[in-house]
Amino acid sequence: MTKKWHEPVEQTIASCLRKKIEKYNPESKAMPFHYRLIGNDRMALFSFIHSLNTSFGTSIFEPVAKTLALAQGRFSKAITQYTIGNTIYKHSNETITNILNPLINGESKPDKANEMELLRGSLSGAKDKVKVTKVDLYLEGNDGQRWLFDIKSPKPNMGEFKGFKRSLLEWAAIALQDDPASTLHTVIAFPYNPYEPKPYERWTMNGLFDLLQEIQVAEEFWDFLGGDGAYEKLLGCFAHVGDAMRDEIDDYFKRFKI
Repeated sequence: MTKKWHEPVEQTIASCLRKKIEKYNPESKAMPFHYRLIGNDRMALFSFIHSLNTSFGTSIFEPVAKTLALAQGRFSKAITQYTIGNTIYKHSNETITNILNPLINGESKPDKANEMELLRGSLSGAKDKVKVTKVDLYLEGNDGQRWLFDIKSPKPNMGEFKGFKRSLLEWAAIALQDDPASTLHTVIAFPYNPYEPKPYERWTMNGLFDLLQEIQVAEEFWDFLGGDGAYEKLLGCFAHVGDAMRDEIDDYFKRFKI
């Protein structure tokens, strides 16, 4: 791991964690039995960890992914929470529905290349105003290719997957308006595999997503951003920052001890 690679990434991790701590305000909810049994400081730490878990994607993973992508020079542009646009062709909306319904009903199989061609053929006619979710991580490669990532918690339910698929299709339909001939990728990224060392249970997505083109899990995502071996090196960065900040974190939560 070169200094060029790990130093900005570790600085980002530490900065994000400090910001999270500075903004943290423990719940004032009275839990007299819990506090006396476990201690206010441990309860405050537990509450902080729960808060961190719920926002890890936006507060940690997104800025780290952006820093990694730019530090390695693999991409010319990296933007988090990117607004892709607010208009979509009516024909594109109809095309998205025509793609989605057969997938949901098991009447067709996902085919990313074909879906993109269908969307390119829908870019005409009147437009609708729409409010779509922001792109968690927008990348432009040095070769002009564009990548739109939706960074998700690793254990969504089937109902959520349907919404994820629609978001990818809507992003593509909106992004292609500016440059229909461009090479565009829309991807769901899971930053880690909760089933390690077993493979990620991708069967839950089977039928809706082109798994090779639309899903990246753990090593696939981080190695794509930072090159081969980036995932393991990134785990080392997190461990190094955690060790370096351990006393700082402990000192902060001691103030809650009674």
